[in-house]
Amino acid sequence: MDQNQPDQETLSCSICLDLLKDPVTIPCGHSYCMNCINSFWDEGEQKKNYHCPQCRERFTPRPVLKKNTMLAALVEQLKKTGLQAAPADHCYAGPDDVACDFCTGRKLKAIKSCLVCLASYCEKHLQPHYDVAPLKKHKLVEPSKNLQENICSKHDEVMKMFCRKDKKCICYLCSVDEHKGHDTVSVAAERTERQRELEERRGNIQQRIQDREKDVKLLQQEVEAINHSADKTVEDSEKIFTELIRLLQKRSSDVKQQIRSQQETEVSRVKDVQEKLEQEITELKRKDAELEQLSHTEDHNQFLLNYPSLPALSESTHSSSINIRPLRHFEDVAAAVSELREKLQDVLRDSWTNISLMVTEVGVLLSEPESGPEPTTRAGFLKYSCKITLDPNTTHTKLVLSEGNRKVTWVDQHQSYSSHPDRFTNYWQVLSKESLTGHCYWEVEWRGNIRVSVAYKNISRSGGGNECIFGRNDKSWALHCNSSIFGHDDIWTSISGPVSSRVGVYLDHRAGILSFYSVSESMTLIHRVQTRFTEPLHAGVLVGKESSAKFCKPK
Repeated sequence: MDQNQPDQETLSCSICLDLLKDPVTIPCGHSYCMNCINSFWDEGEQKKNYHCPQCRERFTPRPVLKKNTMLAALVEQLKKTGLQAAPADHCYAGPDDVACDFCTGRKLKAIKSCLVCLASYCEKHLQPHYDVAPLKKHKLVEPSKNLQENICSKHDEVMKMFCRKDKKCICYLCSVDEHKGHDTVSVAAERTERQRELEERRGNIQQRIQDREKDVKLLQQEVEAINHSADKTVEDSEKIFTELIRLLQKRSSDVKQQIRSQQETEVSRVKDVQEKLEQEITELKRKDAELEQLSHTEDHNQFLLNYPSLPALSESTHSSSINIRPLRHFEDVAAAVSELREKLQDVLRDSWTNISLMVTEVGVLLSEPESGPEPTTRAGFLKYSCKITLDPNTTHTKLVLSEGNRKVTWVDQHQSYSSHPDRFTNYWQVLSKESLTGHCYWEVEWRGNIRVSVAYKNISRSGGGNECIFGRNDKSWALHCNSSIFGHDDIWTSISGPVSSRVGVYLDHRAGILSFYSVSESMTLIHRVQTRFTEPLHAGVLVGKESSAKFCKPK
């Protein structure tokens, strides 16, 4: 560009920082794009605040703006002749950029920073570092705003040393002053050492990334295998259940057909006998009419003459009276079908327990535990809270349920409950409706003589032996709260310390963990069981005289 021509910076608007567009000159002598200054003044319109953005001179009233034709011509000339030589707008440093320390006026972006000069340079001012021999040895890095951090705040010297004892960068004067006698090396040597460690650490991280990526791939394959297995099992199960339904429908149709066939046969037999009897009645009535007519004959000779000619009664095809045995007709068939239903229900219930257990036992053996450690705070336990409601069909007749089947109370009189195979008949016990697997937590408030328990659903319900009592068989686990003992399979363990009036029960079915806690302001472990549960569990309680227990709602 001709040195006598104004440069782009001179003909730029200080508001938009671009070449003037429709330049206008305001009374103070500064020039702006017409749209820029109008927009600037529009913002202060309410306060009638019209001033120059550069010198702050105020104007009243608002100046009338006219295009400065001379400036407009200069801008056009600059566009034609010198714009290509000027740096593009994107080369100027913005607020977030590192600016060249040697540019005057509007600064260009720095392309390198020098760790020796502690300065940043644009492309033009960096050139001596490529041309001058002493400068070629300087360390150039990507533009940095933090160059001053390389200067020692105490001695105002470049920090070229590193103190390994204090783990900080220092200058040479520091090394012979406050860091005298310390293990010091050049920052380059320390960098080399740390770079080696960094590369080693990166190698370890990259190896771990590869290992984890392999693990992720294996887990993805396992997810696909689980999904495939689940989809196939659902499909196969649906086919089997469809066949079972079809078989039941076939048996239902067969029974119906047999009943209808037998119905038709028996009705036909009855109607055949009925028809013959009706014919015999007609014949007897006819003969009775003849005899009646003869009985009214007044001529004795004629009566005696006709009497012997009367045909004798033919032998009846049936006895004098039909003896119909007291039959229930087809009711026995209905009873047999009902019995079949009960047997199928029993089979389905027992089989369903096994099927449910098979489903819950499906799992993947992972190198890490499925879940974290057992919680230590009540808030941690409450994350696993489950709603427990008691099953009326299992309730002994001396127990009464209330509060939405959450509370059970002993009463002195037997209740008139309907007969049910799940009901405990000899011991004052009750089980929950819910089947418990996975992670579960619940709390029980108790009063009197209570055993807080868990049991398999197939625990015996009738009989006077240990097979029915919570804690006295291998199908149940029981905490005897007021006696402070714990029992399983009739082996009882003493517990140190009293049990609070609220007991928390934590179950991790898959891990085989059953824990009982005293719940107060803190959680105090009462007893923990580590075993292997082979079936889903049900919560339960044994309730003594004048006693009650309540399963609390999670809070």
